[in-house]
Amino acid sequence: MNSFNTDLDGVKVIENKVFGDERGWFTESYNHNMYKENGIYTKFIQDNHSFSKYKGTLRGLHLQLYPKAQTKLVRCTRGSIFDVAIDLRPESKTFKQSYGIILSETNQKQLLIPKGFAHGFITLEDKTEVQYKVDEHYSKEHDRSIAWNDRILGIDWPTEVNVISDKDRVAPTLDTFLEREYK
Repeated sequence: MNSFNTDLDGVKVIENKVFGDERGWFTESYNHNMYKENGIYTKFIQDNHSFSKYKGTLRGLHLQLYPKAQTKLVRCTRGSIFDVAIDLRPESKTFKQSYGIILSETNQKQLLIPKGFAHGFITLEDKTEVQYKVDEHYSKEHDRSIAWNDRILGIDWPTEVNVISDKDRVAPTLDTFLEREYK
């Protein structure tokens, strides 16, 4: 396993070893001991799996507030996505900055997103599946969204948004979110 730091403090790209032959391939998508050896000590408690029928399906930008904030370990197991993390930790030197990466069944990269970040992705292919681990259960009371197209964030989504939930369509701008939540 290799892990690489990104420009956002705590966000890491994970590359697990893949062993292939004429049958196909095998990889350990998660091994607690290997993660500890790479300085990642998160105790994950739940696995989530999403399926998106169509290219251009946008999910996000989502987060849970403290004390129910979540660390996420995201991977794309079918198709491909453009995955984004936004630093919403006011004390961080990368506050309000974002990082995006393509995760796919082909590159088998994973993105580790710590607590205090918003997360979202857009599918780059039809019939895309995403799986991710979290270290805290879902809490409706702490669940929040931020507008995916907020100009302050300046995220360059690589494909047109074709499918989006009502919740994500009406999510507040970053400034409105910060006013409400970090008064």
